[in-house]
Amino acid sequence: MEQAEKISITTKTLASGNCQVKFFVEDQQKPQYGYLLVTEPKPVGDIIAEIKSRLEQRRMETRDLDPFFPVLPTSQELDFYLYSA
Repeated sequence: MEQAEKISITTKTLASGNCQVKFFVEDQQKPQYGYLLVTEPKPVGDIIAEIKSRLEQRRMETRDLDPFFPVLPTSQELDFYLYSA
């Protein structure tokens, strides 16, 4: 059963005109935080949906790891960063 994640965000407009979104994934077992660079104005719901989509994509990438050679796939997402809290 998939558990609903609680995601909170804060935004900051950069000198370039882009928007930096800092997000927190509030999960008791594995809290995380990260940054998403948004190049155009978007509603908060769309930003959270994009964050959830990218988190799910990361989970799918790590699910298929070889247990004898656990090398994380290299991601070329230069506008999405994720860290463990």
